[in-house]
Amino acid sequence: MNFIKKIIQTTLFKVTSLNSLSIGLKIGIGLITSKLLAIFVGPSGIALVGNLRNFLTSLESISTLGFQNGIIKYVAENQNNKEELKKIVATVFISLTIVALVLSGFLYFFADFWNSRIFGFAFKYQFVFKILALSLPWCAVSVSLLALLNGLGKFKRVIWVNIIGNTIGLLVSLFLILQLQTFGALLAIIITPALIFFVTFYFVHKEISFLETIRFTVFDFKIIKSLVPYSLMALVSSVLGSIVFLLIRNNVIENLGIEQAGFWETMTRISSYYMLFISTILTVYFLPKLSIAQNNQETKAVFWQFYKFILPVFIVGLIGLYFARYFIIQLLFTKEFLPVGSLFFWQLIGDIFKVASLILGYQFFAKRLTVVFIVLELFSLTILYFSSLFFISHFGIQGVVIAQAFDNFIYLVVLCFYFRESLV
Repeated sequence: MNFIKKIIQTTLFKVTSLNSLSIGLKIGIGLITSKLLAIFVGPSGIALVGNLRNFLTSLESISTLGFQNGIIKYVAENQNNKEELKKIVATVFISLTIVALVLSGFLYFFADFWNSRIFGFAFKYQFVFKILALSLPWCAVSVSLLALLNGLGKFKRVIWVNIIGNTIGLLVSLFLILQLQTFGALLAIIITPALIFFVTFYFVHKEISFLETIRFTVFDFKIIKSLVPYSLMALVSSVLGSIVFLLIRNNVIENLGIEQAGFWETMTRISSYYMLFISTILTVYFLPKLSIAQNNQETKAVFWQFYKFILPVFIVGLIGLYFARYFIIQLLFTKEFLPVGSLFFWQLIGDIFKVASLILGYQFFAKRLTVVFIVLELFSLTILYFSSLFFISHFGIQGVVIAQAFDNFIYLVVLCFYFRESLV
């Protein structure tokens, strides 16, 4: 009983419990929104939603300059140094506001170009990009404010932002999908992040006087220079990664049809639900821990805390998910999506490899191992793209998830070798 009591009293348990509530809510909301998409949008519409999501991932990284992980690290290190903290906050948010406004101009005035590149010439959704141009600055600042809360160690507030944000996303999606079907689904994706800004700002303002902190007089280019490695890592991962996924999806559409692309996007959507648990725990709890680890022994302790407590629970959950896959597909979507069941095995195998490597990969951000990260990321994306072409030609749509599993396995092996001194 004392052992159980000690576990319950740990920070990791408390954060994990609240995070589980957040993820449970997210999944519950996903049950509703996915059902709406399945009924009113169908596989082809979900494929378009997937393309927009990939584009937004790249755009978010560019508009935030990939600073999120760098913000977490430097805020965590300087949270007791008020003057340095003011410099970090002011420098980051002045820079991001300027970048976001410039990008908004490109989105608004070249909406036709972006529509043809993301959706193709058969679809006319230029207005989506004009709305995106208006929401982008709010979204960029919101993402960075959340990173600031992470760096300050306010785990619970970060998770509460996610909970409230998910609720807002549900209400917006319900209204827009019911009213506008596919067009509404696309609008919901770009409007929700902008609305979350107000939630994030409220929680940040309770910690620091944010508006009083933003002063041009404390802007420091040295801080920008120190964040550049994080920027390069995030941009390579998010931007190039999203481009590769766009290319793979377009290859699927061209060779297997848009419905098959929709089935893959459906599998990816299901995967994203349970991966939220891991990604949030890593960002909120483990990244700050890795950032302040002083030696291999401390880093090793963080790694094995993840492997002993988080990874086994994740694997057990995936086993249950696999056996309930057809029930889940009909619950989340419709019978039209039952072919997605054939993608589960390799998707789940790949996700286990991915989760095992994620904690190791975060060490690149924690210790600013920029060059190695970029080389390995380019290596991984190259394997993913060319292996997907090979496996798709031999196994059809299953080839995509086989390629992902293969890529994640190779990446895990390489990371285990590179960080072997912190593992054994």
